[in-house]
Amino acid sequence: MPLTGTGELVETAEGTGIGAFNVITVEHAEAIVAGAERAARPVILQISQNAVKFHHGRLAPIAAATRAVAETADVPVALHLDHVTDAALWEVAPQHGFGSVMIDASKLPYADNVAETSRAVEFLNSRGLWVESELGQVGGKEGEAALSAHAPGARTDPDEAAAYVFETGVDALAVAVGSSHAMTSRDASLDHELIERIRAAVTVPLVLHGSSGVPDEELAEAVKGGMVKINIGTALNVAYTAAVREHLDAHPDNVDPRKYLTAARDAMTDTVAHFLKVLSGNPQG
Repeated sequence: MPLTGTGELVETAEGTGIGAFNVITVEHAEAIVAGAERAARPVILQISQNAVKFHHGRLAPIAAATRAVAETADVPVALHLDHVTDAALWEVAPQHGFGSVMIDASKLPYADNVAETSRAVEFLNSRGLWVESELGQVGGKEGEAALSAHAPGARTDPDEAAAYVFETGVDALAVAVGSSHAMTSRDASLDHELIERIRAAVTVPLVLHGSSGVPDEELAEAVKGGMVKINIGTALNVAYTAAVREHLDAHPDNVDPRKYLTAARDAMTDTVAHFLKVLSGNPQG
């Protein structure tokens, strides 16, 4: 199936959440597509700047592999380039089949964030790409000190969010409402009242980062409250690593990576299918 634009998937969400899952290896991409097919749900495959760094700073190989997997899917799939701080990377996104980019200028002072994001929006929108950005501070990013999701200043202010969307022209806004990146436990508590206030204040779809640490019932409530694109990464890595450990513990003499990577891919597939069912409003379906 040809790739679908990220914006198109989000626009047709119709009260459900669109799962956006991080790709690190080809097995991640295969598992995400398999999980989406099992759940009969559209999905977004996203490659982060950190994942590109892992692949020796080369976007083309992992992007080509991910796109090839996506195009075999029986469900709509979009490609997204995530958490990009390097302009040299987002400038080449159109060449590699991406339908959207998340520009992460959140570390910059507000005025500089607006300027950098606006520049990216003008460039990428003119080439047909949908642009997401972040306002507020979603903690837990690689290389950063831990930040409590409940710390003063961590949450997105609704009025500032409205002004930021207007000034930058972004197509979607990632907001800080109580989740955190890289959580391996699922005990985050979201601020649902704040989600509703931000949803009422801005005119673009809202994105939840750090969703791996959010319990199912909290995710379902967040979608009902107005969150649309739901980013999930660490939960896949938890499933992957646990499966590899279990396999190697049971088969210490195995040296064939296909055997333990099959277990890892299957575990990630289960995880993706579960999250997508939760986001659809039908976790048992």
